[in-house]
Amino acid sequence: MSNTLVYLLDGKIYINLTNKCTNDCIFCLRKDKDDVVGQTLWLDDENSTAQDVIKQLETFEMTSEIIFCGYGEPMLKFDVLKEVAEYIKSKYPNTKIRVNTNGHANFVYKRNVVKELKDLVDEFSVSLNGATKEEYDELSQPKFDEAYEEVKKFIRECSAYSINVSASVVDGYKGRRLNIEECERIANSLGAKLRVREWIQNGY
Repeated sequence: MSNTLVYLLDGKIYINLTNKCTNDCIFCLRKDKDDVVGQTLWLDDENSTAQDVIKQLETFEMTSEIIFCGYGEPMLKFDVLKEVAEYIKSKYPNTKIRVNTNGHANFVYKRNVVKELKDLVDEFSVSLNGATKEEYDELSQPKFDEAYEEVKKFIRECSAYSINVSASVVDGYKGRRLNIEECERIANSLGAKLRVREWIQNGY
């Protein structure tokens, strides 16, 4: 079975770089199903290159927006993401690039990678996932203790480099409601707008 690195959702192209993640969110879609609208996103291996992604990308009709988002944290394949983004911007300069991320990349790489994507990524959507560290840790199950603060630092860096950034939260997981007002206050204080995503019980 070949790896699905590029797929369609709601008329937009999505790129699925990896199944690895530094979170294990309790509401993650992949906990309940193996596909997104019939497209299997579990990868056979983690060895795909930028050229592998581009080869699949070129089989699709270009859309107005490309989103790096799949069954894992795309920034964990940073070099591949960057190379693919450079290719998209060179060949399709009017196509918007968004990265959906958990905001852990600067911690993982021990450097500020945001500035390296300044002219490549048009928007980051960063998973804030809670109004407190305790809530974040419960919902996101991060693999390191400083995760919540790192998320906020990442959002702040995106804003500092004038990259559009939204802080996202998943609301309504099994009836649980977040303090949206407080989440919005935090997002705004970091230079971001808040994006509320309603939990989808059966996924896409």
